[in-house]
Amino acid sequence: MDPAIYAKKLALAKAKLVAGRVKDGRVLGADTVVVHKGQILGKPADFSDACRMLSRLQGTTHRVVTGVALVDAGTGKEKTAHAVSYVTMRRMTLEEIARTARKHQDKAGAYAVQQKKDPVVAKVKGSYTNVVGLPLELVKKLLRTGFPTPYRAAQE
Repeated sequence: MDPAIYAKKLALAKAKLVAGRVKDGRVLGADTVVVHKGQILGKPADFSDACRMLSRLQGTTHRVVTGVALVDAGTGKEKTAHAVSYVTMRRMTLEEIARTARKHQDKAGAYAVQQKKDPVVAKVKGSYTNVVGLPLELVKKLLRTGFPTPYRAAQE
């Protein structure tokens, strides 16, 4: 499946789940995936999987795709969008891979760009906040455009 469609579907599923539990308001959902050589990498299953992911990503450039969904709980209206950034990872020693894998098994790609003590990322092209997991520029745009208010004829 196309990574953008996949990430948006996951984000929408999260937002709909929460929207179904409340009466009104807007619910925001997001989901991030890492795409390396055409393969979608989500969160690692375990430590070994995290090490495998980091070993593949090191010294390469990959895409980070975050799907964002906005659901109006009252009307059920929904909007989705996605952001794409490119991340270049530096080469790592086996010890660095193991240390990073232990810490970030809850993150897509098994790393966290925001961790200053884990300088595994050499360069980010595009939205930094997208790589963190929530593309703030895109969220602001989605919230600003919102849902159009339906036209209602005046009562006589």
